[in-house]
Amino acid sequence: MKNNRILRIWLVAFVWSFVAVSCASKTDDVIDKPTTSREIEDGNGLSSWNDVASKQAIMAFVEEVTNPESPHFIEEKDRIATFDNDGTLWSEQPMYFQFFFAIDRIKAMSEDHPEWKDKQPYKAVLENDMDALMAQGGTGLLQLVMASHTGLTTDEFERIVRDWISTAKHPTKNKPYTELVFQPMLELVKYLQQHEFKVFIVSGGGVDFMRPWAEEVYGIPRDQIVGSSFKTEYAYNDGKPEIMILPEIDLNDDKEGKPIGIHSYIGRKPVFAAGNSDGDLQMLRWADANIKKSFKLYVHHTDGEREWAYDSTSHIGTFKAGWEEALQKDWVIVDMKRDWKIIYPNDGGNTD
Repeated sequence: MKNNRILRIWLVAFVWSFVAVSCASKTDDVIDKPTTSREIEDGNGLSSWNDVASKQAIMAFVEEVTNPESPHFIEEKDRIATFDNDGTLWSEQPMYFQFFFAIDRIKAMSEDHPEWKDKQPYKAVLENDMDALMAQGGTGLLQLVMASHTGLTTDEFERIVRDWISTAKHPTKNKPYTELVFQPMLELVKYLQQHEFKVFIVSGGGVDFMRPWAEEVYGIPRDQIVGSSFKTEYAYNDGKPEIMILPEIDLNDDKEGKPIGIHSYIGRKPVFAAGNSDGDLQMLRWADANIKKSFKLYVHHTDGEREWAYDSTSHIGTFKAGWEEALQKDWVIVDMKRDWKIIYPNDGGNTD
């Protein structure tokens, strides 16, 4: 029952993502929100950020908690920072990039499964038939997820992910997915690391999907990546030790799962937490509950020209409850269009 509930949640995002792709529509459902940013002097380390209050707040926090003379000084062992991935460190529209991987994987596997061309839900994927895919419900999604992500050793799956991430391109941006990371957030991660913060990714995405490439792209060690996972099983085959990925959910690292993942795999509450959607709210609350001074940051997608603009009514990265609580508790909200000089590493120019 628990697995079916989780997969039903995935199905909503999965199906609506494909609807967005098939319609090739632009997401621009941004709430008209007030701004409280103000100009500040430029500082080192966050060069892709405009001189606004979000940047000032980050630098002020880091300076305060790393100053041994400050009443809010935090020892290095407690300088834990947690970042969501999808929508926070890289883009997530028009659907989560891991779902693009899953679909490509099903299509690649179909060569060895000729029966799929006449069998749902595979037939719907192979024919890009979204109506038929929607009709399959949670059971259909379960088949797709299990077929594309399980029944392999962890080493086999890692090789597949590495091959895919090195060649696949986003269908509308026409760039490798690893070029759709946010340059300002890369700078923020490095800035925190330079000040002796231990930075973790805590994502609803699959941990085995992120680890093969995230260390190189983000500079975050693979053992500092927490994500959703399947159960696994150790095997010793002909003198070769292997770990098999089983078709059963172990951790759904989204919403309430994020504090659980942090507790289970990190063991300390974060003092810095960053996300972009309601799915990250529980993680930011967990940081807010720290008895030490903490920093809570939301990335608000407001740039429909350079990236995408969406929030409260988006079927991916919905930002409504988080927005309301962030305003109430005076958390920092980064306005992507206003606060960032560039979005992606290879971009140039400014919208100012």
